[in-house]
Amino acid sequence: MDTPTPAPLESLYIRPARRGKHKIFIGMAPGVGKTYKMLEEGHRLRQEGTDVVIGLLETHSRQGTAQKAIGLELVPRKEVTCAGITLTEMDTDALIARQPQLALIDELAHTNVPGSEREKRYQDVELVLAAGIDVFSTVNIQHLESLNDLVARITGVVVRERIPDRLLDEADEVVVIDVTPETLEERLIDGKIYAPEKIDQSLQNFFQRRNLIALRELALREIADNVEEDALEDATSSTQASYCNIHERVLVCVSTYPNALQLVRRGARIAGYMHAPFYCLFVDDPDRFLTKQESLHIETCERLCKEFGGNFIRITGTDKASVIAQIAQTYHITQIVIGESQTSRWQMLLRGSLTQKLLRSLKHIDVHIIATDKESN
Repeated sequence: MDTPTPAPLESLYIRPARRGKHKIFIGMAPGVGKTYKMLEEGHRLRQEGTDVVIGLLETHSRQGTAQKAIGLELVPRKEVTCAGITLTEMDTDALIARQPQLALIDELAHTNVPGSEREKRYQDVELVLAAGIDVFSTVNIQHLESLNDLVARITGVVVRERIPDRLLDEADEVVVIDVTPETLEERLIDGKIYAPEKIDQSLQNFFQRRNLIALRELALREIADNVEEDALEDATSSTQASYCNIHERVLVCVSTYPNALQLVRRGARIAGYMHAPFYCLFVDDPDRFLTKQESLHIETCERLCKEFGGNFIRITGTDKASVIAQIAQTYHITQIVIGESQTSRWQMLLRGSLTQKLLRSLKHIDVHIIATDKESN
């Protein structure tokens, strides 16, 4: 039987009913199970009646992955000749002509063979999405463009195949496939990731325990960033939506008292433990002029804050508690560091302390009240 000639690619993009939805399975390293999970979900959706095809699958000779693909329709690859050598790539035209509801496309960061219509596989995926076809794809965290330099410092490996960060931002769903470094090492040693001759070399290089721990943290943090950004957008667009901070953020409230420098140091340590952004806030009283010594002290606090990699915020306001609460909301602060009250008992009885006002006005924020020596610097 003759194979039907696919329609011209351009004709397939005439007013698609909708742009396809993109779901990305991301992991910290090869072997965590991204492709397996993608195939597993493909089977589930096929059983529910969805028209699912495999657009491109890379098994890397992993038996479990190959077996998991059995029962799913596979779009044949096309041949591409480069420098006299014939290689294969995903047949994007045939996949779009097939018009499934869902296409499973492995290795989003893959670089196509020279001479292909598009340089990168993610560009093929974007065409498939534009044709109204949903796509499940896979990628490892080290292939993100913005993390390239950091991954090179962590692992000593410069990743050549990279994707723009916008692909994660534009995706309809991003799922992290997470396993412990110990589990991944066991899979490697058992020959479930690479051929036996590559195992020792991998354990000594990319798959070192410290590398896997760092890459795992990067993957989990990247997903947390996306979840938090989506939650913030939802909260901003809805007057009824509540917003919950996922990342820790530390705010140190400094004053003209000498103990402010201690607070900056303590806040920086807390932020360091939590791998959290760090801010310092000084509230200027419009009814009070600072002395030269006090001005120099605040400048010292600002300089120390910046030395610790923090952001110094200076703002004018008469009600310090209200200003602090507003800054905490604006910057999504989760931890506030303040010094113990310097006011007299009579003042606290008459007006209440700053600490008491903060505790009444802040919700879902931890307040650290640091006991310090008033004469310390």
